[in-house]
Amino acid sequence: MDFVYRQHGPENGVPLILLIHMTGNLDNWDPRVVDGLAARRRVITFGNRGVGGSGGSTPDTIAGMAHDAVRFIRALGFDQVDLLGLSMGGFIAQVVAEEEPRLVRKVILACTGPAGGQNIDKVPALAIRATIKGALTRQDPILSIFFTETAGGRRAGRALLRRLEERTDNRDKDISLSSVRAQLKAVKRWGRQAPSDLSAVRQPVLVASGENDRMVPSQNAIDLAARLPRSELVPLYPDSGHGGIFQYHDDFVTRALEFLES
Repeated sequence: MDFVYRQHGPENGVPLILLIHMTGNLDNWDPRVVDGLAARRRVITFGNRGVGGSGGSTPDTIAGMAHDAVRFIRALGFDQVDLLGLSMGGFIAQVVAEEEPRLVRKVILACTGPAGGQNIDKVPALAIRATIKGALTRQDPILSIFFTETAGGRRAGRALLRRLEERTDNRDKDISLSSVRAQLKAVKRWGRQAPSDLSAVRQPVLVASGENDRMVPSQNAIDLAARLPRSELVPLYPDSGHGGIFQYHDDFVTRALEFLES
């Protein structure tokens, strides 16, 4: 099975593996976040099984996605990594950290929540509604999924869309409809699972979110930080939603690097 990936930054040190949100491919990472982190860290973005240009078919469980992520990490020959999981990527990161304590050194969980977390099972329906609304209004659904409806949120959303177009060569393939369906099913299942007992996650964890996240309600970040034994919660980013780490990319990158290097 072939995974598509990109490596950024120095070629030494503990690699930071980035796990993307639902329906995202390599080109959905904010270049300011990737380049900011890669200024000091080896950063690897990749497409999990069946996503974008990666081969195979996408699992319909978060556990299946986590096992594929571990397969990818081991295929590159790494015996220790850090993880940054965004939204659905954060679900995957939690499973990897819990199941592979020797493999994972530190974890950053962004705009995400625990299994069984508040309203996470509603994420698929919200995403479908936002996509339909986007088609009807001819607006990219990223604007309503990731940003608030305030003037500041709309400004930040338009700025992100411009940044996502900066890369013009060797862009990743769009995610297929079958992969989207599998991801929607996996996220709904995660939201309906019994609440996670995260006390087994012994790694240091940094938790970040926007204060008005409609997709994965912001309370989930507070809940995650409370459940994880060695967690640090970034004060929730004001006037921001599911894309809080993109809207406040400078602050997030600074805090993430401090956490990873401490």
